[in-house]
Amino acid sequence: MSQKNKGVCCILLSSFSFALMNLFVHLSGDLPSIQKSFFRNFVAMLFALFILLKERPTIRLDGNSKKYLFLRSFCGTVGILCNFYAVDHLVLADASMLNKMSPFFAILFGILILKERINLFQGLCVVAAFIGTLFVIKPTPSNLACFPALIGLLGGLGAGIAYTCVRALGTKGVKGSFIVFFFSAFSCVVTLPYLIFRYHPMTLQQFGILLLAGLAAAGGQFTITAAYTYAPAREISVYDYSQIVFSAILGYFIFGQVSDVLSWIGYIIITSTAVAMFLRNNRHHPCKS
Repeated sequence: MSQKNKGVCCILLSSFSFALMNLFVHLSGDLPSIQKSFFRNFVAMLFALFILLKERPTIRLDGNSKKYLFLRSFCGTVGILCNFYAVDHLVLADASMLNKMSPFFAILFGILILKERINLFQGLCVVAAFIGTLFVIKPTPSNLACFPALIGLLGGLGAGIAYTCVRALGTKGVKGSFIVFFFSAFSCVVTLPYLIFRYHPMTLQQFGILLLAGLAAAGGQFTITAAYTYAPAREISVYDYSQIVFSAILGYFIFGQVSDVLSWIGYIIITSTAVAMFLRNNRHHPCKS
């Protein structure tokens, strides 16, 4: 399997993992966003630490790697906090739409930071996927004008920059498990003071659900990190939109939610775009055994 196809598989697994994470976060009930974020990252940190202790990789960081690692952790933390804030204060669909701007931002910052190039077909695919997402989410202008919506958009921007930094770290040979551990530990340190002074008691059920959210997040972090170390954002980030499809399926089976006609149009556009890009990539870069 080629590096590009490995990246596609990883990003699809990541999308499913993050869809599960959002499901568990929603099921955890009325808890502060920062508290949910802490437990999400704490579980991911322990998971990453276990893998690091098992693999015992040699970690060498040059000046640029340290810069990208800090930027990835800072922007990723901002992205998570903003996304959780948006989920708590906006209609869930609108918050998801704003967060799904992250692949678009990843391509933009891949051009600006990593000097990656994008051709016309790839650009059109990203635009088509974004249009398909609009059919699914159906955002309203009034939501975009309010403060929580701007925070949600900032979350998408933070995630996009974070994924670009993951790609840069991958090209420098930094292990994915170390990237996930450093980011998760950084996020825990940032959110710990709030947890100490503003902790909200949880039931055993809520605690268990947040543990599951953390495990799903860990799976998503490892696979998204692997994805962007295998291939550039311009070639695989469009597949991140599959999270919307996974979320719709989970919503149907767990909550009995049924998508409307416009949403199905969006699913078709997104899926068709992903298939077209995948086939074109395979035609120009055949898989290697």
